[in-house]
Amino acid sequence: MNAPKHSLDNRSFERRARALYREASHSIDPATAGRLRAARRTALEAAQKPAQPRGVRMLLPTGALAAIALAALMAWSPLQNRGNDALQAQMNVAKVIDAESDLPPDPDNADPGMVQNLDFYDWLASNNNSSSQANR
Repeated sequence: MNAPKHSLDNRSFERRARALYREASHSIDPATAGRLRAARRTALEAAQKPAQPRGVRMLLPTGALAAIALAALMAWSPLQNRGNDALQAQMNVAKVIDAESDLPPDPDNADPGMVQNLDFYDWLASNNNSSSQANR
């Protein structure tokens, strides 16, 4: 059986790389060799440590999702509308008080149909006064 050509090229490449590595390791100064050995030990120790469990890695995205959900719940909470309901009730009371007063309504709050026939209301007011005096 003949081995594929690229397989032989890979083997020869590996042999040359190993030979160059051995030559370079013999000619390296002791301080650099010490630092390289320390870096190798640190890398091997880090590789031997167990990886974090999946649950620990999922805590951060899960916590962020929970915080977003809480913020959305707080923004559209029915509790927030209770303050608006109290404000609306106060405004309704103010409208009732204004309606019971003798002053005419503000033009912004007045019914446009009432403003169109002011002469009729003037005539009605003058006739109501004369008929109530006649009945006495």
